[in-house]
Amino acid sequence: MDLEFSPEDLAFRDEVRAFIAENYPAELRGKQDEGDELSKEDFLSWHKVLAKKGWVAPAWPVEYGGTGWTATQRYIWSEETARADCIRLMPFGLSMVGPVIYTFGTPEQKAKFLPRILSGEDWWCQGYSEPGSGSDLASLRTKAVRDGDHYVVNGQKTWTTMAQHADWGFFLVRTDPDAKQQEGISFLLIDMKTPGITVRPIITLGGEHEVNEVWLEDVRVPVENRVYEENKGWTCAKFLLAHERTGIAGVAASKRGIEKVKTIARAEMDGDKPLIANAFFKRKIAELEMDLTALEFTELRSLAGESAGKGPGPESSLLKIKGSEIQQRLTELTLEAVGHYGAPYFRGFGEGDNEHPIGPDYAHRAAPTYFNTRKTTIYGGSNEIQRNIIAKMVLGL
Repeated sequence: MDLEFSPEDLAFRDEVRAFIAENYPAELRGKQDEGDELSKEDFLSWHKVLAKKGWVAPAWPVEYGGTGWTATQRYIWSEETARADCIRLMPFGLSMVGPVIYTFGTPEQKAKFLPRILSGEDWWCQGYSEPGSGSDLASLRTKAVRDGDHYVVNGQKTWTTMAQHADWGFFLVRTDPDAKQQEGISFLLIDMKTPGITVRPIITLGGEHEVNEVWLEDVRVPVENRVYEENKGWTCAKFLLAHERTGIAGVAASKRGIEKVKTIARAEMDGDKPLIANAFFKRKIAELEMDLTALEFTELRSLAGESAGKGPGPESSLLKIKGSEIQQRLTELTLEAVGHYGAPYFRGFGEGDNEHPIGPDYAHRAAPTYFNTRKTTIYGGSNEIQRNIIAKMVLGL
């Protein structure tokens, strides 16, 4: 594909760059610079700015609120938001359930849910993984039994990101226990305020409350909230996961991360020579940059295919594998670069009226970010499962 920017693309880049500089919430920037934990309102502040501009869902079809941007413009957008260190918009509504609804949903579901996803009025969470059913998602055991115009749902979900803030969730449930695993699953949209739902926090190694376990006890869900046909929810699940895996690649954010590592490596620490002078460390950065460049070209080919009307295919598994592995290597390099200032890490250590965290500012989040990024090779379908998909769908093994 042609990677040269046209004059129109360059003008678009300048427009995006100016818009971010003028409209990115100052309070949000301040919290990011301080390394503070972000609230639901913080995430929504940038979402609402983009929703007002009409730029919140670049990948959506225009008839549902998308921008109509070309693949190159979407690439420029991701590059510029990463360059400006903008927070990532929560993907569960915009990148996951939204595309499922406008692809498989009824007209009533589209009218009800899509505008509220775009505006940020509804915050979504994902009810896929269960204890013992993560990589082998089709073995899930949460049951939904039909009772007139409702399903009665019972079961447990885990690793449910940001469920503590969610208004709605999309859940995979088993509606036919006698069918083959993939053929007995349905896709339900569930109001998280429904009686019988309990959300319990899981505190991560980095000390954050990001993920949760969700219990469902006799939760009544209207049948009208089922997307697509009963027992055909696996079709929706596969479609959603392909979109999720493409997004996990995170090329633009990783490019920004490499620049941060270089900045750290150029700094003198405790009077020693800058780490960038170490040939072995410099080689690690160079190898990571080469792998990231290869991944970037693969992502661009995928974007070009989508613009030509092709949905994400098996290449989304490749993007997920390499993107998540690069993110992990990046956090490992960052932790290595900050040295002893990065470990041990204790949440709250050094905080107080007369105390300050030890070491340079850029070291304070190195360890928790490293710990948090261990999950990237697992969620969205573990990398081992993605290799099986590639072997079957691409290599024909």
